[in-house]
Amino acid sequence: MPGSPLYREVERDGERDAVAVEEPLEIRVDGEPLSVTMRTPGHDEELALGFLYGEGLIDGPRQVGLSDDLAANVVEVAGPLRRDPGRRCFYTTSSCGVCGKGALEEVAVASAPLPSGPRVERSLLADLPERLRQPGFERTGGLHATGLFDATGEPLLVREDVGRHNAMDKVVGAALGQGLLPLHDRALCVSGRLSFELVQKAAIAGCPVLVGVGAPSSLAIELAADRGITLAGFARRGTVNVYAGSDRVC
Repeated sequence: MPGSPLYREVERDGERDAVAVEEPLEIRVDGEPLSVTMRTPGHDEELALGFLYGEGLIDGPRQVGLSDDLAANVVEVAGPLRRDPGRRCFYTTSSCGVCGKGALEEVAVASAPLPSGPRVERSLLADLPERLRQPGFERTGGLHATGLFDATGEPLLVREDVGRHNAMDKVVGAALGQGLLPLHDRALCVSGRLSFELVQKAAIAGCPVLVGVGAPSSLAIELAADRGITLAGFARRGTVNVYAGSDRVC
């Protein structure tokens, strides 16, 4: 693929324009298909591991690799899973039809309430999006990003993807492979709104602070409060709104 796996050039109004790449990826465990997600190619092994970890289906690194047929868009993960997912609806969209109470109980099975630390300055929370490197977005305007930061605001990992959930999964999968989980004393920052499923993934990864450029949903706030996560939205131009976990903010 010319240029970058994040984007390809197309013709637009007689000019060349860069657009984000979106292709399906099938995740298989021990050769059995488990899930298909639309994603931007690149870091596919991290995406698969982060997805499985965020769903509570694995609790540590696994052997993972792309299918021998690279055109097949398939990633293979070694099992076994912690439990049988059955016909469960993965919480990756807002249309699962799962009630709020059931969703909160589902996350509680795979994650414990987080410890009290770290303390973070409000000004740092507001500034994290400025530190979130997004070269793919700058080129295409069509990619989301998730960044993992240390307590001083230094970026440790950044991933971009056409899907918000995928960008988060890629960061969590990379952190899993590097032995960084649980993400205590770390912060996650996302380039868009704060949905329930992003808070879910942060909770299971053990991250106590989640910041977004956009707005949180009501269930995202409820889950953050329940799991002890500091949830901050509308982080832009030096200001930020804290919706849960304000005791960490100084």
